[in-house]
Amino acid sequence: MKNSKIVFLLSCFLPILSFSAEPSAFGAGDLTSSNPYGLTSNEKVILDTKNKLHKVAVKSNNQANELDSMRERIDGLQSIIESLSRKAHNNKINIKKQNEENSLKSQNSSEYEQRLSEVVQANEISIAQQKVILSEMSLLIDEINAKYISKNEFNSLVKDVNDFKALVAKEFKNSVSKPKKATKSKLSKKSSAKIATDAKAFYKKKYYTDAINHYEELIKRNYKPAYAHYMIGEMNYKRKNYSNAISYFKKSSALYSKASYMPTLMLHTAVSMSKTGDKAHANAFFEAIVSTYPDSAEAEDARVYLQP
Repeated sequence: MKNSKIVFLLSCFLPILSFSAEPSAFGAGDLTSSNPYGLTSNEKVILDTKNKLHKVAVKSNNQANELDSMRERIDGLQSIIESLSRKAHNNKINIKKQNEENSLKSQNSSEYEQRLSEVVQANEISIAQQKVILSEMSLLIDEINAKYISKNEFNSLVKDVNDFKALVAKEFKNSVSKPKKATKSKLSKKSSAKIATDAKAFYKKKYYTDAINHYEELIKRNYKPAYAHYMIGEMNYKRKNYSNAISYFKKSSALYSKASYMPTLMLHTAVSMSKTGDKAHANAFFEAIVSTYPDSAEAEDARVYLQP
């Protein structure tokens, strides 16, 4: 009856992760999620860099739009300045003509003074308008200097992009890296029983890297794969790689749900879910442990986690 409850619980929750290649359970470690959780340290760096680049891209687009608007305003100001410049030039020609006319013709002095005053007044207005325009252009230049990305900022952005590319390349390399030929060759000469014995020895000594390599070899040979997945999950759990731990625990329970280590597997799965932010499913697992294994040490631990 107890085992049937475990199978039922796992059938309700664990099928959400139906493929062992998935990085975590219930969306943990999904960088494409709107609210990702259960990330490894490298995944957090990648997500942080991704968000930083997105913010810079948005800022760059906004600045580009503002720059286009400023260019239109400056073009308009330049047109006004050119118009005022032409007017000033025409006024200068008019004054020159006026002087020439006065030298050739005798005119009423009051009329000459009035026309000269009009020309001088027009020049004063033109000069005042040009000062206003120059002041506005100065403000535009200050605004551009204040808002737009400096050379140092641009170089910093380029460095962030290059660092991000290097990190992604490193992650990709690690994800597809193969065991060293020497190690692979050495393991291939061992029997499965010997590899299993050595794997346990490495685990006891906390040589987790060597232990994981040995258990992965056992998985390839299909030699007690449920236990091998469980042990790799345990080592990821101890290393606080909770998303990876959930993935291996899920595969182990799918291969053999009646194993003696199931209480520990369920407890560590629940703790890992809690650590990655999946509190609801974690509590469901804690409750299942208490219900299915009420007298176990794992049930005692589960009750502690269920306390408000």
